[in-house]
Amino acid sequence: MSEDFYDVLGVSPDASPEEIKQAYRKKATEYHPDVSDDPDAEEKFKKIQKAKQVLTDEEKREAYDRMGHDRYEQAEKHGFDAGDAGGAGGMGGGPFGGMGGGGMGGGGLGDLFEQVFGGGGGGGRGRRRPRKGRDLRTELEIDLTEAYEGAEKQFTVERPEECDVCAGEGHPPEADAETCPQCQGRGQVTQVQQTPLGRVQQTTACPRCEGEGTLYSETCGECRGEGYVRNEATLTVEVPAGIQEGQTLRMEGEGAPSPEGGPHGDLLIDVSIREHESFERDGDDLQYRLPISFPQATFGDTVEVPTLEGAVEFEIPDGTQSGETFRLEGKGMPRLRGRGQGDLYVQVQVVTPESLNEDQREALEAFAEAGGDEIDVKEGFFEKIKRAF
Repeated sequence: MSEDFYDVLGVSPDASPEEIKQAYRKKATEYHPDVSDDPDAEEKFKKIQKAKQVLTDEEKREAYDRMGHDRYEQAEKHGFDAGDAGGAGGMGGGPFGGMGGGGMGGGGLGDLFEQVFGGGGGGGRGRRRPRKGRDLRTELEIDLTEAYEGAEKQFTVERPEECDVCAGEGHPPEADAETCPQCQGRGQVTQVQQTPLGRVQQTTACPRCEGEGTLYSETCGECRGEGYVRNEATLTVEVPAGIQEGQTLRMEGEGAPSPEGGPHGDLLIDVSIREHESFERDGDDLQYRLPISFPQATFGDTVEVPTLEGAVEFEIPDGTQSGETFRLEGKGMPRLRGRGQGDLYVQVQVVTPESLNEDQREALEAFAEAGGDEIDVKEGFFEKIKRAF
């Protein structure tokens, strides 16, 4: 199991507190030494508990995210704690004792990080802005014409939203509340240990109220205490002309809500484009296969070629060979942000007729003989033509 606390719980670094608590319950149930058959269950269970203690504590998680796993663990070994008020008794004789004028000034590990690793020079930490909600991801399929012209597309996405019944609190408004007796409403419990470096205070999230500081007589029946429910939302997105397969659109503020009252996350939309029956796309260019007859290839002709904005006339030069490709400039896909258009490449395919009437057969046999070809009528002239092409 990885040492990284997010990996230990199996959550992403932008997971909400509710998601972290859910992951902890699941992992704790799986690896509790009393029920698990895993030979390393006890060690894994300790790591799960430690990960939960740090990631459900706002100050500790902030310090952990900023310092990274190794630096955070090193700081803890030296006796510093994110929830420690930082008095002289709590800091003992640690290697950074006395920094900033006789103590931590009440800021704990967060201020220590600011002072040692590039902070504001001992002036204390300003109020931490609430974290943004998680970004969500969905997919949207469009056709080639919509990619060519641009489109306004309506779609439905399932996403977490604040529970209307409890207003995101996780309990009914009428539920009885009491201060958690284990942490006296602080949401944290502190243990003092004597180490070779001095007395060390270790503060963790209260296991009884899970860091809330308050116990409620009942949980919300709609969201089962989570504060959020998953609802379907119908949204409309502007698809720009020229968008390509696999590109991503971003809708700001349409992601998950912030558990801390901050801004919503964003919604990321991965775009896929259905295959077209006539055109193949290659970046900003299009490719089209144009079937023509043997006489058209021989004598040349004026034909209509389809494009995504209507048919255009195209001159086939005489003597055109099957497989030859011609470029129609500016008839491809529009480039994003209005930087012109790609080209349309027309590949000519000479079609051999599968059946002939008597007049056609005689005319072609005469044509072949005039050119000095020996014709085996039993095999058929057009069988020879097919093999030639």
